[in-house]
Amino acid sequence: MSEAFFDADPRSAPRVWSVGPLMRAVADALSARFNPVAVRGEISGFSRAASGHCYFSLKDDTGQLRCAMFRRAADQLQFAPRDGLLVEVRGKLDVYGARGDLQLIVENMQPAGQGALFEQFLRLKAQLEAEGLFEEARKRPLPPQPRSIAVVTSLGAAALRDVITALKRRVPHIPVTIFPAAVQGAQAPAELVLALQAAYRRHVDSNEGDVLLLVRGGGSLEDLWAFNDPALVRTIAAAPMPVVCGVGHETDFTLADFVADLRAPTPTAAAELCAPAREQRLAELTHLHEQLCDATYRSIDQRGQRLDRLSQRLGRPSGRVHDSQQQLARLQHALQRSGSLMLQRQHNRLQVLEGRLPQALQRSMEAQRQRLQRGQSSLALLDPKLVLQRGYAFLTDERGTALTSAVQARAGQALRATLSDGALDVRVEGAPLVIEKP
Repeated sequence: MSEAFFDADPRSAPRVWSVGPLMRAVADALSARFNPVAVRGEISGFSRAASGHCYFSLKDDTGQLRCAMFRRAADQLQFAPRDGLLVEVRGKLDVYGARGDLQLIVENMQPAGQGALFEQFLRLKAQLEAEGLFEEARKRPLPPQPRSIAVVTSLGAAALRDVITALKRRVPHIPVTIFPAAVQGAQAPAELVLALQAAYRRHVDSNEGDVLLLVRGGGSLEDLWAFNDPALVRTIAAAPMPVVCGVGHETDFTLADFVADLRAPTPTAAAELCAPAREQRLAELTHLHEQLCDATYRSIDQRGQRLDRLSQRLGRPSGRVHDSQQQLARLQHALQRSGSLMLQRQHNRLQVLEGRLPQALQRSMEAQRQRLQRGQSSLALLDPKLVLQRGYAFLTDERGTALTSAVQARAGQALRATLSDGALDVRVEGAPLVIEKP
């Protein structure tokens, strides 16, 4: 066979490829012929590497195709892929040259047969999200210890048994009120809305149901579709109490999960989230009791130590009395000494003043005598008799009023002239003669 190859006409021989270029040429041919491609198949050998990339195979009864889904696309998945799940994927065929394997680079994956329903789910989610129903700011915390719990679910659902079992185990003392409704089928959304409204009225009227559980078991997207109803989502948003949604399994998501105050992965987990275990509460009470006792003992010890210090500072009462008596004696002695010194100083001062008194009196009398003499001299100078002795007279009218001006007299008026040695009665003969001042 090798001889035939070498003996053949070179013009008819096939092109000789290197392995790498051949793989790239095959990959280009596949891309030009098939890409992009959509494939339906069953997942087999699914694994997710630490890098976040996913590797698996798609198979059916007649074939198998290796697939790779990189982290960017894998993070967009709304469900958890698993072996045996029938899915539809979109991507591009490629050849992995390092091993010469044909593989599909998956860019999108969804459960098979649910494509249209899932697209409707995404549209409803975007619409309700635009209304602000999914904002974290409107989410409320659960009460740490609810007084009563409301449950909305089907009476025949396994989820109800799981919830009741969990609540009896954790908080058997808390009353539970069940508001039944269908959780699957065309009538389910309306019944769920009515059940929620009944729970709301009970809460407002009787203050029952500090927290509400909306639960059902797992299922397909069609089975859980009632919990994507817009009217139900808006009703949950109007709840007067916190709402915990435990619908489906951990990988299932509904619009009720996004609007609820808290999403639980399962109905049992929903019950556990709103009802802390009785043992946990008892342990917390025990811990608080121990802390309170420790704080009380520390406070008593501190006050005892303070009392000891005060007692040491106070000492025995007899000692305090003795100290006070000694201090009083010192003060009394100091007072007596101070009084004696003060009396002695006052006595010495009095003696000094007594010695100064005669001289001070003599000086004072001499000063008063001289002042009197000066006053007498000044008074003598003012005596009108001295003026009269120089030939002047003092005139008064019949009433004794002194005349100081000629215009005060009138013709024929009787006057009295007072001289230095007596008085004369005179009469004005003519009109007064007024001498003008220069």
